[in-house]
Amino acid sequence: QVQLAESGGGLVQAGGSLRLSCAASGRTLSGLGVGWFRQAPGKEREIVAAISWSGGTTYYTDSSVKGRFTISKDNAKNTVYLQMNSLKPEDTAIYYCAAARNIFNMGSYDRWGQGTQVTVSS
Repeated sequence: QVQLAESGGGLVQAGGSLRLSCAASGRTLSGLGVGWFRQAPGKEREIVAAISWSGGTTYYTDSSVKGRFTISKDNAKNTVYLQMNSLKPEDTAIYYCAAARNIFNMGSYDRWGQGTQVTVSS
C-alpha cells in the first residue's frame, strides 16, 4: 500500500510562496492520481487541486487558487508538488495530499498523508 508524506509547509508573509511536496513510499503512484486538500480552523476540508497519474489532467477548485497554485508531479521521484504563489492569509490551513484512482471522485481518496501546516501572515 502507498504511504504519503507531506512536507514544505511553514510560515510565510502574504504575497510569498511555498512549494509543498507529497512523497509516496511503499509502492509507486502508478495508476493513482493525487489531490491536495486543505482544512482551515473551523472549516471543512476542501480539495484544492488534483492531478491524474499521467499528469495529463489537472483540476483546481476555483478562482481563489487558479493562477496562484500549480500542481505537478515527478514520477521518477514518486512525488507530487503544489507550488503556491501570491499567498494570502485565507490560504492558512493544514494541507493534506491523498491518492485516488479517480481524482474527480471524492470518495475514492483512500490514502492520506499526515498534513503540513501552512500559515500566511498579513
